Amino acid sequence: MKNILEIGKKLGISENDMILYGNTKAKIKTPIHPNDHSKLIVVTAINPTPYGEGKTTVSIGLNDALCQKEKKSIVVLREPSLGPVFGMKGGATGGGKASVIPSEEINLHFTGDFHAITAANNLLAAAIDNHIYQGNELKIEEKAICFQRCLDVNDRSLRDQFQITAASETMAIFCLATSFSDLTRRLGNILCAYSQEGKPIYAKDLKVEKAMALLLKDAFYPNLVQTLEENPALIHGGPFANIAHGCNSIVATKLGLTLADYVVTEAGFGSDLGLEKFMNIKCRKAGLIPHFIVLVVTKRALEHSGMDNLVAHIDHLKQYQVPFCVAINKFSEEKEDDYIEIKRKCNEEGVSCIIVNPYQEGGTGSIELANYILNTGLEQDNHFHYLYEENLNITQKIEIVATKVYHATKVEYSKEALEKLEKINTLQLNHYPICIAKTQYSITDNKELLGYPKDHTIHVRDILLKTGSEMVVVLLNKIITMPGLPKHPNFETME
Repeated sequence: MKNILEIGKKLGISENDMILYGNTKAKIKTPIHPNDHSKLIVVTAINPTPYGEGKTTVSIGLNDALCQKEKKSIVVLREPSLGPVFGMKGGATGGGKASVIPSEEINLHFTGDFHAITAANNLLAAAIDNHIYQGNELKIEEKAICFQRCLDVNDRSLRDQFQITAASETMAIFCLATSFSDLTRRLGNILCAYSQEGKPIYAKDLKVEKAMALLLKDAFYPNLVQTLEENPALIHGGPFANIAHGCNSIVATKLGLTLADYVVTEAGFGSDLGLEKFMNIKCRKAGLIPHFIVLVVTKRALEHSGMDNLVAHIDHLKQYQVPFCVAINKFSEEKEDDYIEIKRKCNEEGVSCIIVNPYQEGGTGSIELANYILNTGLEQDNHFHYLYEENLNITQKIEIVATKVYHATKVEYSKEALEKLEKINTLQLNHYPICIAKTQYSITDNKELLGYPKDHTIHVRDILLKTGSEMVVVLLNKIITMPGLPKHPNFETME
């Protein structure tokens, strides 16, 4: 590994603008002023298998390929959660020759950001309990507390009171805040309970938001590391995409656009989850315009879900009117003849299809994709727009996503969800974007419905108002925000 100071020099970052964590990691304090000419490339995928289809590996390989072509490029990724690291999916540092390093440190404690977010979140939970114990001046109704503790583990036994850190509102705020003052403001605006008279109570009513922000003071600076090819990578924030908004922090993305001409980023799970939220939440909040989309597919995932699943995601992407292509992530045992049917289907849909092999070949295995993006993709017309406008109410927004992304014909609401919608109306917060939590294995809310089902119903079980992150979380079907471990977790094979 190169010394992180040398990686910083490639981007024009001085040592004075770095907080060093040894020789291989650093936090960056450079002022953020995105360049108008910088291009934002987002990598997404079809519905994955439980082991993932390599979006991060493709993102890192594409960045390395752009750097091989002497372009000033940077990859911006999410931080791994310990839940998947020790569970089933594994780490989030890429794979093979397309990895960010030091992988083990990034996958474990890294620079402590997840711990800081957990501590800030749980400080508010403690403040709520203490306020009640000390006389309850705000008259908090204990049965109306709507804020949970969090922990960065997969632990079924904690589900009643905890959620995983990657699904917490504190994580969402951390990633959606545009500055430290905005971070503090949003933390103060967290709706944490209702009074006995039904009045909303916020974190700022407990005078805890500045202490929460203090815990996040250093964590809020994006982290700089390097790829195996000694190219820069920013890794910051880590919300899941199935139960949260699935994108790295706004400050890291904007820092990338400040430092480089090309920024490659990824949005979690399939396009029905991470990309939809990247477009309709992150880009809206940050004023970002994506210039190109890469849709990752694998032969393995299509054998599992069916070729129709590829068409479902292509149909989704076409609606944003942003140029995109399909990238087939090659697995070592596969031959080019294995991709004939995928290429034929892409041709039918009028979408370019390129084979990439970053795992075995690093940046060299993504040169064709880089060439296509530089010479063709970025030259195409870009008429990016959101799927829904802010002035619609929450049910209208849910219906648009349900029909245009999940291709459902009907939306059903539980009694509890309908009651929450009334509260949102009362508080006049219908302008918030929606963050839908659902299974990652299907475009529907039922993981057993594979491919491209079109005649199905979306079931809204609950609705959570998040006034700090300024969005409405919509829980579908049986989705939960504290995962459990599989029968044979990854930790069994670790030494």
